[in-house]
Amino acid sequence: MAAEKAAIVTGASSGIGLAIARVLGEEGYAMTVASRRPEKLEHAVTGLREMGHEVESLAVNVADEEQVKQVVETHRERFGRLDVLVNNAGVGIGAPVGEIQTKHIDMQLSINLRSIVLFYRECMPMLREAAGQHKNALVVNTSSISGKHGEAWLSVYSATKHGVVGWTEAMNKELGADGIKSTALCPAFVDTPMTDFVKEHVPAAEMIRPEDIAESVRFLLRVSPACVVPEIMFVRPGEAI
Repeated sequence: MAAEKAAIVTGASSGIGLAIARVLGEEGYAMTVASRRPEKLEHAVTGLREMGHEVESLAVNVADEEQVKQVVETHRERFGRLDVLVNNAGVGIGAPVGEIQTKHIDMQLSINLRSIVLFYRECMPMLREAAGQHKNALVVNTSSISGKHGEAWLSVYSATKHGVVGWTEAMNKELGADGIKSTALCPAFVDTPMTDFVKEHVPAAEMIRPEDIAESVRFLLRVSPACVVPEIMFVRPGEAI
């Protein structure tokens, strides 16, 4: 069934991805949401549907190229168009440099960076079609403040998130004139399960809320097609940039 406007959101079962999915639904987007854990995704989708949003869902591992293709093809068959792509799936695994495991390098590179490249490639026909109609197709890539300033112990994660920022800047240069905008979100600590490891040092109350980040996406949906915002930074209260 064709939709008037539609979106794909990865890493959408909780945290930032789910908050962004709620905003997209409020803004009238039908959407395909994807995440790795079926039980968490099912719970999230139930909530989105109870809010009246039109949702397709797939439990996938975005590190797998064929599963990325499956998400895009399922979305195309269900909704027939793509106006917004949100590459939010991510994983962070910390270790001192002398103890980094190869499997953890590969996992972070595949999920945090490689999957974004694959989603752009596979979604390009639909994004170009949407841009041709309204000059305002949007891709949002979740990076991190670690993608602006390297972090000890999170070195591989930082490298992948730097890659996300660089990729986003490159995509704006390549696609911006065609009406496809790309923005990298670069938050500091966000109050999600991914930051549980640091909450005894940084209280959850001092962290950024997922809903605040989602509101930045609402802003991006509404800005002029001529406005390109390649990076949006977030910091904790009292933190210097």
